[in-house]
Amino acid sequence: MNEAYITKISAELALESRKIRSAVELLEQDATIPFIARYRKEATGSLDEVVLTRIRDRLNQLTELNARRETILNSLEKHGHLTEDLNQKVLAAETLAVLEDIYLPFRPKRRTRATVAREKGLEPLAQMILSQQGIDPEKAATAFVDPEKGVETVSDALSGARDIIAETVNENGEARERLRTLFFTKGILQCRVATDMEAKGAKYRDYFQWAEPVATAPSHRVLAMRRGEKEDILNLTLAPDEVEALGILETLFIRTDGEDAAQVREAVIDGYRRLLMPAMETETRLAIKERADAEAIAVFAENLRHLLLSPPLGAKRVMGVDPGFRTGCKIVCLDAQGKLLHHETIFPHQSQRQREAAMETAKSLCERFEIQAVGVGNGTAGRETEAFFKSISFKEPIPVVQVNESGASIYSASEAAREEFPELDLTVRGAISIGRRLMDPLSELVKIDPKSIGVGQYQHDVDQTELKKALDDTVISCVNGVGVDLNRASTQLLTYVSGLGPQLAKHIVAYRNENGPFFSRQILKKVPRLGPKAFEQCAGFLRIPEAENPLDASAVHPESYPVVESMAADLACTVTDLIREPALRQRIDIHRYVTDTIGLPTLTDILAELAKPGRDPRKKLETVAFAEGIDKISDLATGLKLPGIVTNVTAFGAFVDIGVHQDGLVHISELSDRFVKTPSEVVSVNQPVTVTVLDVDIERNRISLSMKTTPGRRIPPPEKPKNKKAPAPKKPVPEPFNNPFAEAFKKRN
Repeated sequence: MNEAYITKISAELALESRKIRSAVELLEQDATIPFIARYRKEATGSLDEVVLTRIRDRLNQLTELNARRETILNSLEKHGHLTEDLNQKVLAAETLAVLEDIYLPFRPKRRTRATVAREKGLEPLAQMILSQQGIDPEKAATAFVDPEKGVETVSDALSGARDIIAETVNENGEARERLRTLFFTKGILQCRVATDMEAKGAKYRDYFQWAEPVATAPSHRVLAMRRGEKEDILNLTLAPDEVEALGILETLFIRTDGEDAAQVREAVIDGYRRLLMPAMETETRLAIKERADAEAIAVFAENLRHLLLSPPLGAKRVMGVDPGFRTGCKIVCLDAQGKLLHHETIFPHQSQRQREAAMETAKSLCERFEIQAVGVGNGTAGRETEAFFKSISFKEPIPVVQVNESGASIYSASEAAREEFPELDLTVRGAISIGRRLMDPLSELVKIDPKSIGVGQYQHDVDQTELKKALDDTVISCVNGVGVDLNRASTQLLTYVSGLGPQLAKHIVAYRNENGPFFSRQILKKVPRLGPKAFEQCAGFLRIPEAENPLDASAVHPESYPVVESMAADLACTVTDLIREPALRQRIDIHRYVTDTIGLPTLTDILAELAKPGRDPRKKLETVAFAEGIDKISDLATGLKLPGIVTNVTAFGAFVDIGVHQDGLVHISELSDRFVKTPSEVVSVNQPVTVTVLDVDIERNRISLSMKTTPGRRIPPPEKPKNKKAPAPKKPVPEPFNNPFAEAFKKRN
């Protein structure tokens, strides 16, 4: 363990170093974040998953930085460049950018104009000119004219010397750092439409003539501009004011007003335009891309969390329906565990005769399989199919729920679906997925690549490795936060349980299929390749509702069973009595059970779990009824108030399904009567809302909505608190800065 990392992370997160150290130790022992957050609170001081994730990610960053540092030191030593001073600079570098700046002058590079000039023996001339001791550059250059070396004239000699100076300017660490800061703080992103691309790039027309500061450009616009550039629709540039950039370089490299300084000035301009500016633009673009990626990924992960934690219907007998007009509606009947009992196709949207036949079939199947709820996909013909089922007079009332089917087609064609239902048509598999989503969204959605679920923003434009890591973290957090029924979980769901993974998940399912259901957590130890470490990590998150030991159905970890049994023994009752009788739990003094390994945080969690063993943290299912008679975009009118459900949250607003097969956008400025900084403050995926139609663009298939009491009213941002301190005395105004570059660029600008 690197103590320097502990100290640094502790300072950055403002946390005690002992907490960081304990967390790092556990991570290095391959403990998972859900396990550490839930079952090792004493060690970490109750750090939550968010903080533990930050510690893990920062630790990885520092490790990667140190690996690069070692590589650079080895290279410097190998090539004879390493001095004590350079060694200290490398060791002191705290960012990868600074580290690379230090290494740049010594890094093996391809042949450059400066390299060629040095080969011609012009290095001494360049040094004489750069020192600016008042020499006459042309006279000095005469001594370096050598046709045999390719230096035909004085002009050739001076040109080569300037190339060397330009590269020196480019490789100067302070120059790069100051320009890097300038690009980040005062750089401007400029977008222009490419020649003759106006028609083809109509969707990017907001960016045909666009400019905004790098420092404040929001993630969605950065990613949109980059996508437009990638598609050759937009031309994108990034740079600060050139006069200011060259002014910085002048202060670093220009010392006099002589003729030699004029040569240096010319080299500085060339070095900036040819080398430094492209390098800084590339670096800044990469940095703002990383910033935009991080924001977009965070939005995606938060949306995914809300979707995965959607309220479940529970273990009910369900009819799943994949709606369709011409090809009919695929219907499946599932038992309370999601097992397929029957499938069929009905045609309720063709002739009246077929509609009546479909109605009789649906009624018969619901009675035969004792269906308790109907889940209808929200795709094509979804509203019409929902209305059809609601019109059926069942013997007993059966709720009809519209289910978000995003990604169901991806699952239908997946290997997992083919393995489970090799003989079934894709659409039948889709209907099964829709029905199971109603029963338990989390269990079904983990079978689909999160990118295909439809709650992301520019998910194909962001760093795919970082996206996968964030989404995997989110799925793991949700799965372990809810808990998993060991005897009903699919291989895909078990894969995300702490300490397992694809192979152990397959072994668990295979053992279950061969030996029957688990009746105790201890039986997990018999699963091939599931060792003590994996058992420790996963056991607390796996539930066995039918177990003989009631604690096996709870989130109490097996390692804590003895303390619960001691509590029961001290009260002369059973563990079952403790769970059933609140009065008994109230008599427990948890301080009596504190040990070196179990402290008050864990004991408090145990008591809470005994009160509601294995409780599902998800909310109860609430259905949204769309407005009757509003089925398509042409039915909408400005000012209409409608119920809806949030389907996606982005950095610029929220998309809402109002039942017309096209989600409407509530812009961030229309989300609330108060100022909203980020949409997630007021809305989340699957949240029922009431919206007002602001505008309908049928040609572009766009709907603008509002959630304000008074739609369209502008809400100004809150005023910053005024500084009540006495104003500082005014500083004397300095003389105007004599910038020799200014005149040169007035005409150009």
